[in-house]
Amino acid sequence: MAKKNGNGEGGITRHKNSNLYMGRYTVQTPTGPKRKTLYGKTRREVDEKLTRAKANRDSGLIFDADNLTLGGYLDRWLDSVRDTVRQRTWERYEQIVRVHLKPALGRTKLKNITPTHARALYKEKLDRGLAPRTVNYIHTTLSKALNDAVSDGLIPRNVTRSVKAPKPTKQEIHPLSCDQTKAFLEVARGDRFEAAYVVALHCGLREGEILGLKWLDIDLNARTLQIRRTLSEARTGRLFEPPKNGKGRNVRLTPQAVEAFRAHLGRQLQEIENSGDLYKDQGLVFPSQVGTPMSAKNMTARSFKPLLKRAGLPDIRFHDLRHTFATLMLQNGEHPKVVQEMLGHASIAITMDTYSHVLPNMQRDAVDRLGTLLT
Repeated sequence: MAKKNGNGEGGITRHKNSNLYMGRYTVQTPTGPKRKTLYGKTRREVDEKLTRAKANRDSGLIFDADNLTLGGYLDRWLDSVRDTVRQRTWERYEQIVRVHLKPALGRTKLKNITPTHARALYKEKLDRGLAPRTVNYIHTTLSKALNDAVSDGLIPRNVTRSVKAPKPTKQEIHPLSCDQTKAFLEVARGDRFEAAYVVALHCGLREGEILGLKWLDIDLNARTLQIRRTLSEARTGRLFEPPKNGKGRNVRLTPQAVEAFRAHLGRQLQEIENSGDLYKDQGLVFPSQVGTPMSAKNMTARSFKPLLKRAGLPDIRFHDLRHTFATLMLQNGEHPKVVQEMLGHASIAITMDTYSHVLPNMQRDAVDRLGTLLT
């Protein structure tokens, strides 16, 4: 049975002294019911705000916005977004709130937060030696929370919009050269994770995407692979999550990748036979020796780093194999849009910004080709 509107709530009217529409609802406070008013440029906008505000009130998110502190709101906000983002993302939000936002601004009333509060917080964190990237993430988390507070009608505006966040230092990448790549693949031949390195260098997959692969995602005859999940390391343990950006993608396999997968399947079937009843088959392509999800740290420590050392290569991260793939593709004249789609970037701007070091050579080669064409 639907709830009846309280006294003086539910209707949307035109404000007599402005062009705005307004709607009213009530919240329960320690001193009794209190009427609240929401405003918007259109009737539909106010209706949507009113619906959200009532839902949040009924779920306990809003009880008295006038006395609600930022800390109290952030606790409720974390609960409200938990099922809407990836687990690792939520854990990052929770850490930022617990370590940085609540100690500094938690006791300040939500409605009293100003741009000055945000600027002072960012400056204090930078002065203490916190990395600009971390301070930028503090800004992002606070901004997301305040955006939702605006949508819920708790505050009129998001004060972080007028604050310039510190620009994060661009993370340096260390791709291998073509000769270094060949040297690495040569020493990796026969390794238990050889196919993982081949697919990273030939297809540009992320480490979590590789460890989340299942055999049902791969069609060796059609030479295709589907990214449907990623393996993440959360506080609660390893878990499978949707791919980054919330959508999967199809990737075309090179003949070398198909050959590596076939050889890997043969080795894996032998492992299953040797393990007997101890093997817990989950259909994973790169599991532990007993079939369970593989720890990325174990693969890096026991296989990847020793192989780099044997090949006499720099001590790079596994993720730099993905950067190597993209760099070699772009240097070879592949269109950036194709590279973006294979990498699974949300936009081509991300691809071009990440691999801007390749642009000078691309421009030189393009000019040379044009000169040859017009001669």
